[in-house]
Amino acid sequence: MTNAFLRSIALFSLSLTLTSTLAAQAPAEKAWTVLNEGLSNKDMDDREVAVRLLGTLQGDPKATDLALKAFDDEKSDIRAAAADALTGLKVPSTIPKLTEVADKDDDPAVVIAAARALVAMNDPTGYDIFFAILTGQRKSNEGMVESQKKMFQDPKKLAKFSFEQGINFVPFGGLGLNIVRTLTKDSVSPVRAGAARVLSNDPDTKTLAALENATHDDSWLVRAAAIDAIRLNHDESVLPILQLRLDDEKPEVRYAAAAAIIHMHDEASAKPQPAKTTTSPKAKAKKTTK
Repeated sequence: MTNAFLRSIALFSLSLTLTSTLAAQAPAEKAWTVLNEGLSNKDMDDREVAVRLLGTLQGDPKATDLALKAFDDEKSDIRAAAADALTGLKVPSTIPKLTEVADKDDDPAVVIAAARALVAMNDPTGYDIFFAILTGQRKSNEGMVESQKKMFQDPKKLAKFSFEQGINFVPFGGLGLNIVRTLTKDSVSPVRAGAARVLSNDPDTKTLAALENATHDDSWLVRAAAIDAIRLNHDESVLPILQLRLDDEKPEVRYAAAAAIIHMHDEASAKPQPAKTTTSPKAKAKKTTK
């Protein structure tokens, strides 16, 4: 076999490889072109959809960069979508930017979306935001702009945006949004109840104290949500507080308290008990004769 023939085979093989690579790249390049058109579209709804879908591209650094860039958008819906995208991407290097947004943005939907993203990465600043929604104040007021202070101290400001966009999770105990709307007529309580539910994963002792206080809240929905959050916190020291709610005037709160207590009891029963050391009669006899 001549060298010329071998070279021709090698070139042909290389040509096939390049053709295959280009064929694979072409759809991806077109896809990015389409998505970029959405990201730069003048129609806000188009931009919002495109930004949110960036959150499905885990592991793609370009998606992370584009989501961060979307925080510069003048429309708060787009900035909230950017935070939601980062919730899906879960890139730790975005935490400083999300923290800045949570501290400085004056739109409740954006602040809460940023807090959700931070909670998804177990960052304490995210829990701090939900603590403020539940209690009306942040654990530390440092870095808060005046508009944010007013926002957290006036729950009605938090209810200006829809519950679906603002928090987007079930408040407690598997109750769906339609049931919650049927059971409660105010728009503020579901937001605060949702905040309590998120705080179930916050290890800060201040948060547990806030949840304990929330079991006495004027809103039955907040009381029930706080009880459910305490259940998920797995802290048996709060059993006396839960027992008080067994006599609550609202049946939903009584049931939530009952379920929480039973859950904690079942967990305690399931824990392996330390083995008891027994002394044989022979050993006892030896010990006595010494």
